[in-house]
Amino acid sequence: MAKNQDSYQCTECGWTSTRWVGRCGECQAWGTVVERGAPKLKSVASSTPTDRAMPISQVPSDSARRKPTTIAELDRVLGGGLVPGAVVLLAGEPGVGKSTLLLDVAAKWARTGATTLYISGEESASQVKLRAERTGTVADTLYLASENDLGTVLGHIEQVHPTLLVLDSVQTITTAEADGAAGGPTQVKEITGALARIAKRESMAVIIVGHVTKDGGIAGPRTLEHLVDVVLGFDGDRHSGFRMVRATKNRFGPADEVGCFEMSETGIVEVTDPSGLFMTSHADPTPGTCVTVTLQGRRPLLAEIQALATDAAGNPRRATHGLEGSRIAMVMAVLDRGLGLKLSSKDVYASTVGGAKVADPSADLAAAVAIASACTGVPPLERTVALGEVGLAGDLRRVPGVERRLVEAARLGFQLAIIPSGSRDVTQKVPALGRMRVVEVPTLAEALTRIGLAG
Repeated sequence: MAKNQDSYQCTECGWTSTRWVGRCGECQAWGTVVERGAPKLKSVASSTPTDRAMPISQVPSDSARRKPTTIAELDRVLGGGLVPGAVVLLAGEPGVGKSTLLLDVAAKWARTGATTLYISGEESASQVKLRAERTGTVADTLYLASENDLGTVLGHIEQVHPTLLVLDSVQTITTAEADGAAGGPTQVKEITGALARIAKRESMAVIIVGHVTKDGGIAGPRTLEHLVDVVLGFDGDRHSGFRMVRATKNRFGPADEVGCFEMSETGIVEVTDPSGLFMTSHADPTPGTCVTVTLQGRRPLLAEIQALATDAAGNPRRATHGLEGSRIAMVMAVLDRGLGLKLSSKDVYASTVGGAKVADPSADLAAAVAIASACTGVPPLERTVALGEVGLAGDLRRVPGVERRLVEAARLGFQLAIIPSGSRDVTQKVPALGRMRVVEVPTLAEALTRIGLAG
């Protein structure tokens, strides 16, 4: 008779093995394979449900009405506010301002008369109090505790009965009901699942802070993102102070919205009109610059792209900041091959203004204009925006949301917009363009001619 052997199972994806390995053979995660007895199939008996199923048209929805946080930029991302019983995961790099933002959220929530509980697993209560005094986020109904045990956290919830719980962070909380160290996949899943269950039962909104890995992903098992209702990412260039909250999952609203904030000495400040942060004012037309309009979620943002081209002393260098290097390399190849600009012997530097990160293909045309202007030394026409994706054949392709982009450019006083052909008569559909002239061009060569960079 064959001897029964203990099996080993991955806590991340469920992959099993007859021996222990350091790395899962299915999901390639490290340190997630643990010893476990062979699973046994058990029959599950049916039980009588406590609540009968009812037609969806008769299900009451009053208990799920969202409540605004009074922070307009965060409410924009959440879809109008926090839904009772919702679990929100906010992840971001260390020092980006997650704790500062959520302490502000907790204080403003408490000032509406609602009881709020802030659990800190990384700082003591006195340290959080110091930050609250500095940022002006002290409220009478904001309760504060420093805990690392899940059972104690649940005890605080039973005593305080909050309508909003902020947990900072989930990787610092442990429970004796699950194996592994704090922050491990098993611990994180058990803690998040327990908080999700009590949030639904008590109609309590929960915001959980999560850490990120070196490559920017959310630390912990992938199932963590499936357990929560909303996943938010908090990012930005720490040197510029500009921050963005992006929704990547939202069961109660749009999953492509962006909220804009700015880090100041007194805390996090909302930025309701961020377009001016990514542009510089020039007294005279300057070679090597061009403005485009990107879409961050549904929000149009103006961004200025700057380029510098110099003769290379050796091997030509290409450096980018805030732009995708592969797209800039493709645009340079089109300019070199299709338009005769000799870029193979030049060092080319391309950057955005204000620490903006532009990955929108619609910025290809603006990058091409900036590089061509830097090579020729001829500035483009003043107060001009350029929109369009550049193809390898030098053609311009249409981009989504042209109407919103042009309305934003016209609002800020731009007089000329260069867009790809076939954009469906934008000037007739959008009467708010005012005096701004819209020119449709089919190719990159014609776009450069209309801007004044080619004869």
